[in-house]
Formats: sequence, structure tokens, C-alpha cells
Amino acid sequence: MTTETSVEITDEALATAAEPLVRQLVDEGIAGKLAAQDPSLWGPDAESEAATRLSWTTLHDSSRSLPADIDALRAELHAEGLDRIVLAGMGGSSLAPEVITATAGVSLVVLDTTDPGQVADALSGDLERTVLVVSSKSGTTLETESHRILFEQAFSENGIDPASRIVVVTDPGSPMEEAGRNAGYRRVFTADPHVGGRYSALSAFGLVPAGLAGADVATLLDDAADTFGLLNADEEGNPALRLAAALAAAHSQGAEKVALADTDSGVVGFGDWAEQLIAESTGKNGTGLLPVPVENAQAPGFATAGRDTTTVAVGPASSPAQVGTSGRLGGLFLLWEFATAVAGRLLGINPFDQPDVEASKEATRSLLDEPGGGPISTPALIEGAIEVHTAGTWLAPGVGSVTQALRTLIAAAPETGYLAIQAYLDRLDDASATVLRPELARRSGIQTTFGWGPRFLHSTGQYHKGGHQNGAFLQITGEPEADLDVPDRPYTLASLQRAQALGDGQVLAQNNRPVLRLHLTDRAAGLVELVKAIQELREAQPDQGTGKDRT
Repeated sequence: MTTETSVEITDEALATAAEPLVRQLVDEGIAGKLAAQDPSLWGPDAESEAATRLSWTTLHDSSRSLPADIDALRAELHAEGLDRIVLAGMGGSSLAPEVITATAGVSLVVLDTTDPGQVADALSGDLERTVLVVSSKSGTTLETESHRILFEQAFSENGIDPASRIVVVTDPGSPMEEAGRNAGYRRVFTADPHVGGRYSALSAFGLVPAGLAGADVATLLDDAADTFGLLNADEEGNPALRLAAALAAAHSQGAEKVALADTDSGVVGFGDWAEQLIAESTGKNGTGLLPVPVENAQAPGFATAGRDTTTVAVGPASSPAQVGTSGRLGGLFLLWEFATAVAGRLLGINPFDQPDVEASKEATRSLLDEPGGGPISTPALIEGAIEVHTAGTWLAPGVGSVTQALRTLIAAAPETGYLAIQAYLDRLDDASATVLRPELARRSGIQTTFGWGPRFLHSTGQYHKGGHQNGAFLQITGEPEADLDVPDRPYTLASLQRAQALGDGQVLAQNNRPVLRLHLTDRAAGLVELVKAIQELREAQPDQGTGKDRT
């Protein structure tokens, strides 16, 4: 893997279009101002919020004391035979630790789900060796609080003092900090409150769970520090300025989507982390960049990308990538954070707010007040183990099969739109659902994303409501084999999962977006049937991104 962080623009037309933007950014001294945490860079409306969201630019220095603290706690835990780390966290609290540990090749159990089967699997692990890291910036994250309560109960039922096994990462003054200290939890780490969740990879949110799992987080900070010297320079060779300019120039020409593929970078799962950073930072005010992590550089949506997409390699740039971003993980984190913030300036948006995320949360809370997490709707049709449900009135009566429903959904997306697959399933047991993205991308002829629910609600969920309004949405829910009651709460995990799906679907429908929900009454059988239904769609012509020759 290349050690120095770099950006290569291999597409000549894109490089030419980006050049004047790079010169503009250099002339305005944007890199130096960003490194100095100038909150005025995104205009007066964003200034008050930006003033409390820019400490991420120097985390490579301000986090220096953390690795020693983490190593000391890890040694203490290992001396007691505690070496299984479970992380309960959503969005920015889980995505970075997952990339860090996967790249380092160390084990971390990540709970960013409300699926009862996946949570039960984590609870069934060896509790005698388990430490739970509860990570939430606000200290009130509904999913994470549910996980904490369930693990406390499991520890107690197995004769284990819960307080001795729980580590908290949160902002100072949050309800979770207070609760953790009052309960005498093993350790409470507080992070810099002037760092937003999606920019927190090099803060306690990224480093504590990854370091406890065994990743070398000190080297991660070293690599970020080396890269900072490149990113704060007001020079045309600054890789962050070049990346931001390329993305903004492409967007101005209609390439509102960014397909991300790994090209032997040595980093595992980087696209999933970058997805939240890009989507939640830029997807608002009817504009933005939609990230599309794909399986590899030969995958549909990358190798067949149309004019609406910029193809970016995480690793060396090679055809069909238009841009390549290389370097070590710590440097790549910082590169993309700088570039995304600068791209926000070029797009004319505030990259630090998320004005459309709360709507789905409010809808979920409202549905949780109803039995079972919301009303039971009558399926438009039932085919085998698949029930077809719709939000809104876009699906005409008389649709007689799952294949026809999918065809109608694809046709409902505007030209150069996108299809978002949202799987409210078990990320482990239902992992085969990921094949749906390339299968539908190949046959739809439009960019297709895949997100596990509810974790995407803390990520691309902002773009879906606030970005370009040209998406069509395929929700996949499934009947769980068993449910889990959340102690002292008026809901079960299955009802929470259902409320999250229905709530987000309601908000999307209110935004006049087509939503098709396929409920699998038998998950294994239903997924097989769904793949067959997709394969009955005629494969689209290779001119993807033009809206022509829809399936």
C-alpha cells in the first residue's frame, strides 16, 4: 500500500475541469483557513455551527494521549481474561472502528442494528470474556441504549457485574456520561464535543473500540499527522483540494454520484465509512454527492458508470476509475474529511448539519407508540414468501408479481436517478442480501446503492431526504425467528426495527418518492425468491446513467 497520501485524476476532461477550481481554492487560501478552523468558510448561515464542528482538523495531535490510556485499559482487561470486544454504536460511532479493525485484522463485534437475530447472536457469545463498549455522541441514541440495557441484563443473569464490563464513549455532559459515572462503569471516555460524528474517526469514538480490540491506533494518528502537512498547504498539489475540485467539477456537469471501489488499497471497507461522510455532509438543500460503494472495480455501477457518476478508486487509479486516492488509513481518513468539507464550500452547503435526519427519528418514535411498531398494512400482493407493500399511490392496481412491482419501481425513478436498497435484516445471517445491489444495478440501468437498516439512517438517510430528489426506494423487511424484549422499555427489538422501516418510508413518501417494501415472511426462502424475481428483469443496456432503455 502506498504510504504517502495522494490523489490522481486520470480522466483528462475531469482534470481540465477541476484545474480552475483548484487555483481558486489556492488563491483564497482555503486549505490554510480550514486547518486553522475558520468557521466562515461556508457562509454566514453556517458559521455558528461550523464554529463548534472543526476540531477534527487537529485530532492527530489532540488525541495523542488516548493510545496509552487505551493500551493500559486493554492490558488490564486481558489480565482478567476479557478479550471479546462488542461495540454498540451507530453511524460515526461504529463505521470508523469497523474499518480500522478490519484493516488491522483484529476482531470487533459491531452492533449497529435493531435486528433481534443479530443482537441475540452477539448476546450468545462468550460473556465471560466480553466487554461492551457503548458509544454515542448524544448519549441518547435509541438503538445503542437498547443494546446497553440488553447486555446489562445478560451480564446480570450470568452472575457478572455489568458495571465491570461496560466502557462508555460519549460527549462530555451527555446523559450517557452521567449515567455511566453514576453506575460505576469500568471506564467513561469523553470525546471532543467540537467534532461531529461523521468526522470522528480519529477521536475517542474511532480509537477506543478499535484500540481495545487490538488495532494499532497510535500509528493511525502518526499517518494522519504526516498527511496533515500535505492537506494544510495552499498549493495546487494539495490532494484534498484536488479531490474536492474534481468532485465539485463533475457535479456541476451532472455527475452527482460518486462510485467507490477498492483497488488493492490494503484498507478493508473504506467505502462504507466514506459513504456516511459524503452523503450526510453534502446531501441537503436539494443537492449533494451520492456515494455508491461497490464490490470491486468491475462491478455494475463502476465499470458501467454513466455520465451521472464519478468513479473513484480507493487505491491506485486504473481504468475505469477517473480518480484514485491512495495512502495509509489514517491519512485517508483525514484526506476525505478535508476534501468533503471543501467540496461543501464549492457546492454552497453547510457540511456539518443534517437537517433531514430527525424526521425519520420522529416518525419512528410516533410509530413505537403503536402496538407492534406501526399499523399492519394489507399487502398489494403475496408471492411465495414475499409480501408486496407500498407507501403512497405510485404503484398502480393490478401489478401481479414481484418482478412487475420491481419493474414499476425502477421506471418511477427519474432519468439519471438512483435506486436505494434498504435491508432491515440480519447483517450476518442474511448477508446474501448484498447480492441484490449488483443484480439490480445490472438490470435497472441506474445507480444502485445498498444499505443495512437502520444503520443507513445515520448515513445516506440524510441524502435520501435532503439531496437530489431522484431516488426510488426498495425496503426489505423480514419476519424474525424470535424477538427480544428490551427491559423496562415499551417495545421489542422487532417492533423497533419495524417502526424504523415504516417511519422512514413515510417520510420518503411525504417527499413524493416511490417506496416499495418487500416483507419476507420466511427470510431465507424470500431472499432466494427475490433474486429469482430480479433475474426475470431484462438486463439493461450498458449506457447506464442516461435513463434510456429501462428494464
